[in-house]
Amino acid sequence: MKFDLEYAKQVIESESEAIKGLAEVVGQDFARAAEMIYNCSGSAIVSGIGKAGIIGRKISATLASTGTPSHFLHPAEAVHGDLGRLRKEDIVLVLSYGGETDEILRLINLVKQIQIPLIAITGEKDSTLAKYSDVVLSMGKLNEACPLGVAPSVSTTCMLALGDALALTVMKARNFSVEDFARFHPGGSLGAKLMTVEQSMMFRPGEKLPLAAGSDTMGKILKKTSDVKRHGAIMVVDKQGKLAGIITDGDIRRLMTKEGPNGFDMKASDVMTKNCKRVRLDALAAEATAIFHKHRIDELPVVDADDKPVGLIDVQDIVTIKIVG
Repeated sequence: MKFDLEYAKQVIESESEAIKGLAEVVGQDFARAAEMIYNCSGSAIVSGIGKAGIIGRKISATLASTGTPSHFLHPAEAVHGDLGRLRKEDIVLVLSYGGETDEILRLINLVKQIQIPLIAITGEKDSTLAKYSDVVLSMGKLNEACPLGVAPSVSTTCMLALGDALALTVMKARNFSVEDFARFHPGGSLGAKLMTVEQSMMFRPGEKLPLAAGSDTMGKILKKTSDVKRHGAIMVVDKQGKLAGIITDGDIRRLMTKEGPNGFDMKASDVMTKNCKRVRLDALAAEATAIFHKHRIDELPVVDADDKPVGLIDVQDIVTIKIVG
C-alpha cells in the first residue's frame, strides 16, 4: 500500500493555516468570554456532541487543571438526569461547528430555563446556537481537511486551539503559579517535577527541628534532640539563628569511633561541617534532588530567605514522591 504523504502534509498545513486565522477571533468577544470564566463563582460547564464533544472534554480538563473548576456535560445525557450538574452560578461553554444539532438545541433551551450564561464556539455566527448565546466566538467558514471535506478535522483543531487560548488566558489572569499547578497534579510526573521543597520535606511549619548552637556539647545535643521526629542530622545555628553547619549521624558515628566517651564533651562547632549545602523553602524539589546527586549527601537543611533553618529534607523523602528519575 502506497500512502499519499504529500496529502498528509497538506492536512497539517491546512490545520495550521486555519489556526493562524483564529487570531482575528481574539477581540472584544473573546475578552468578554474570558471575563465570564474568570468571574464565574461556580463551574465552567463544557458541552458538545460527537467530535466537538471530545474536544470539549479536553478543554474542560485544561480549565480544571489550570485553576478554573470545570466538568463536561454531554448534551444528550443532560435530559436524562445530568442536568442536575448545572447551577445558576455556573457558565456553559458549548462547542458546535454548525450550531444546529438537535441535542445542542435542546441543551440551549435547558440552559436558558435556568438562566445560565452561555458562550458558544461555532463556525456559524447566524446559527441558532449563536443567536441564543451571550457571547459568540465564531471561527467562520472552514474547509475540512478530509478527502471528502466532511470529517471534522480543521474545525475541531480550531476549537481546541480556541479553547486552550481561553483557558490559558484565564490561567494567566489568575496568576496561577507553578506551585498551584503541582497541587492540581500531585500524581503525575509533571506535578512531581514541579513539587516544592516545602511540600516534600519531612517537617511542617511549627514542628520542633533538630537544632543546636555551636557552643553546645555533643552530649547535650543528643539529649535535647532525642524527642525530635525522625531525622538523620542536626543543624547548627549561629547567634542570629542562621545556619552555620550540619552534623549527620555519620559524623557522630565517626566521632565516637575516634574519640570514644570524650566525644560527648566536644562542641558542635568543632564537629559540624561548615558552609554545608542547603536549599530554599520555595525551591523545587528537583533542585534538592540535583544537590543530593551531585554531592552524594543524604540530608539537606531547608532555609528561609534569611538563611534560618525551617526544615530538613531527606533523600528518602525525594524517592518517596518519585522525583528521582
